[in-house]
Amino acid sequence: MKKYFRINLEKGQATTEYALVLLGAAVIALLVIAWATDGGGAGRIGELFDTVLSGIFDRTDSIGQ
Repeated sequence: MKKYFRINLEKGQATTEYALVLLGAAVIALLVIAWATDGGGAGRIGELFDTVLSGIFDRTDSIGQ
């Protein structure tokens, strides 16, 4: 009977760890969103997208020629 009780405790621990990981991921996501909207990150993200899209367009232009 003690084995059965111990198995149930370990399952509960795994569930708790999973919930804590999800909570940590949510906190990080909220920090990134706050940085991107208020902390000047919006300009940096825009520059990143511009750089990426410019690189893609440059490659497609060279393929078409």
